[in-house]
Amino acid sequence: MMGKRQIHLSAYLVGTGIHVASWRLPTAKRNASIDIEYYKQLAQTAERGKFDIAFIADSLAVNEDSHPNILNRFEPITLLAALAGATSKIGLVATASTTYHEPYNLARLFASVDHISNGRAGWNMVTTGDATGETGRNFSRSTHVPHDQRYEQAEEFIDVVSGLWDSWEDDAFVQDKTTGVFFDPEKMHRLHYKGQHYTVQGPLNIGRSKQGQPVIVQAGASEPGQRLAARTAEVVFSHVKDFERAKKFYHSLKSRLPDYGRTPDELHILQGISPIIADTKAEAEVIYEQLHDLLLPEQGLRFLSGYLGKVDFSKYSLDTPAAEVIFPEENGIQSHFEWMTELIRQKNPTLRQLYALLEGGSNREWIGTPEQIADAMEKWFTQGAADGFMFIAPILPHGLEVFVDKVIPILQERGLYRLDYEGDTLRDHLHLKKPPNRFRVPNKQLTERR
Repeated sequence: MMGKRQIHLSAYLVGTGIHVASWRLPTAKRNASIDIEYYKQLAQTAERGKFDIAFIADSLAVNEDSHPNILNRFEPITLLAALAGATSKIGLVATASTTYHEPYNLARLFASVDHISNGRAGWNMVTTGDATGETGRNFSRSTHVPHDQRYEQAEEFIDVVSGLWDSWEDDAFVQDKTTGVFFDPEKMHRLHYKGQHYTVQGPLNIGRSKQGQPVIVQAGASEPGQRLAARTAEVVFSHVKDFERAKKFYHSLKSRLPDYGRTPDELHILQGISPIIADTKAEAEVIYEQLHDLLLPEQGLRFLSGYLGKVDFSKYSLDTPAAEVIFPEENGIQSHFEWMTELIRQKNPTLRQLYALLEGGSNREWIGTPEQIADAMEKWFTQGAADGFMFIAPILPHGLEVFVDKVIPILQERGLYRLDYEGDTLRDHLHLKKPPNRFRVPNKQLTERR
C-alpha cells in the first residue's frame, strides 16, 4: 500500500469555527453546534476533499467563559454514529477521556461506531486537562486528578481497551444453523486484567471490525504524553505553531518509537493549522481583522484562562504586559502553556494583544492565498515538521469549503495529496496495518505439519 509519501488531513468540526467570534459573523448559522444536518454537510465536504478524518473534540465541563461553540453541542461518539450514515469513506474520530470513563464502556462505544461505519472509527484518547477547574465536580469528585497520575491511569486504560477489542477472533461467530453452534468457544477470550487502577475480566460483547480495532489518536505534548504516544498512538495531533519547534517535536517523538519496537511510518504526526484563505493576501488579512474586531477582548482572555491554568485576568488592565501575569501550569494544557510562555518572551505583548496572537496573529504564514497556504503546508511536510495537518478552520463552513475547493487541487497537482481514496477503512487511508488479534494461536494441525 505504501507509495510516494503524501499529506494526511483531518478536519476539526466545531460549530461555526474555532475562532471565538465566528458565531457573530452575519453568515454564521444559528445553533450550528446542535444541527445534525449541518454537521453532515461538514463531514461530506471533508469527504469530498478526500480527508482522512472528520474529527470531533469534546470537553466535560463548561462555564460562563467557555468557547460559544462548546456551550451547547453534541456528545461526540453519538455524533460519529450519525455521521457514519451520512458518509462512506472518511474516517471518524472522537475525543473521549480516560479519566472520566470506564474502559469497558468506552471499548464498547468505539467498537460499535467502528462496526456502524464499516471500519472507519478512531478514538482520540485524552486524559482531560482541567480547562475550567470544574470537571471533577461533574463526576462526583472534589478535585481533578493531577497530570502525571492521569497518565499513569491512561497507560492501564488503553491496555484494557485494546485487550477488550480482541475478545473475539475475527472468525469466532460461526453461526452454524445446522449444528446450532453460534460461536467457537476457543475463539472467545477473557482479558483477566488486573492492574493498579483497573480490574477487568471481559470479554467485550461485540467483536472486531473490518479494520480490526479503531485507530488510536492522541494529542499529549508533555513527557508522559509523548511516552504514551510512542508506545500506543497511531496518529498524534500537535498544536506547535512555530516551524522550528514543530520540527523539534516531530523528530523527538519519532525517535522514541524504536524503544517500543515501532517504525516511524507506524505513527503519523498532524500539526494543527487554522488558515484564513482568500484570493489575495490583502483579502485574507481583511477577514482576519474582521474576526479580530468582532472579538470582545475580555471574552477572549476569559476563554484563554481555562487553557492556561485558570488565570484571573480581571486583576489586570488590558494594557498590562503579559509578562507580568503569573500563569499556573498545573492542570492546564501543557502544549498551550509552553508555547504561550515562549511567545510572551519573544513578542512581549500586552493582554490586549495576547489573545489575537494566540488565535493566529503570531504566524502570518497561514493567512494568504491558496497558493501561499499550499506552499506553507508543503514546507512543513517536506522539511520534517509534519506528516499532515489537523485543519482547524477559524470559520465554518466557509473555511473548509475554500480549502477543499482551492487548496486541495494545488496539493494534488504537486503530487502531495491523494486524488481519491485507495481503500475503505481509516487504516487504509492512513496506510496502517490491521492489528492481529493478540490472543490468536496458530492452528495446531498446521503447526504440527511445519
